[in-house]
Amino acid sequence: MRSETEMMATIIDFAKNEERIFAVYMNGSRTNRNVPRDQFQDYDIVYVVEDTEPFIKNQNWIASFGELMMKQEPDKNDFGKGIVPDFKSYGFLMLFTDGNRIDLRFQTKEAMRDEYGGDKLTVPLLDKGAYLPIIPSPTDVDYHVQTPSEGEYDAYTNNFWWCLQNVAKGIWRDELPYAQAMFNTDIRDALNKMVDWWIGIQNEFRISTGKLGKYYKCYLPPDYWEMYKRTYSNGDEENMWEAVMTTCELFRALAQDVANHFRFSYPINDDLRMLAYLESVRLLPKA
Repeated sequence: MRSETEMMATIIDFAKNEERIFAVYMNGSRTNRNVPRDQFQDYDIVYVVEDTEPFIKNQNWIASFGELMMKQEPDKNDFGKGIVPDFKSYGFLMLFTDGNRIDLRFQTKEAMRDEYGGDKLTVPLLDKGAYLPIIPSPTDVDYHVQTPSEGEYDAYTNNFWWCLQNVAKGIWRDELPYAQAMFNTDIRDALNKMVDWWIGIQNEFRISTGKLGKYYKCYLPPDYWEMYKRTYSNGDEENMWEAVMTTCELFRALAQDVANHFRFSYPINDDLRMLAYLESVRLLPKA
């Protein structure tokens, strides 16, 4: 697998040798000093050009970056909806046979002026003619966990306990896809929001838990992390019920801590009544 040094040299050298490219910048995890480094991090690169169309129509340039395993062009991958891409900014997601991945976007100078620096994790790599505006040093502050309002807290706690009825009846009816979908959308969304807020409190809301909570293991204490792992179930009915009950226990602990910290009101009556309802459905004989 090519090293980061080799990959960056390839990315920069291509731009230097290609007269149609005016500037290069990077964003994403490789610009974030707070993110653990590993070989699976993408290279999120933008090439600023006059016209994106030549790079879209003739893709022989891809070979300059290595042997391609697979690519995706997300701007045209509209799942059959017939959406016309915006060719002012056009992306190629490319995985190479050595394991490196480049998410490369060609962007017109006009589009760059509208977007450059909007992502605070942006770093200029090459500028052939002072095209890139001056921006501050990269920071992940936009990705930090945000403090909840009381209304937001109330909405998520209410939705958590309310939507558990859908999970319960799905399990009882032996409707696995429905039960799992409800559990892993509304219920997990509320649980993850509470995990975020709890971790935010411990770190003065100066931290990111990562996309889809990928850093939870780093920030949750071992006992809570073990509980969180048990919120994932297989297709076995009893295992699903155990996951539901563990989720309720973990949600309650986190949500009460969050409520105490912000002086919110935790809906204990909803909690107790819905827990009793879940237990009754769990014990209900099948029709």
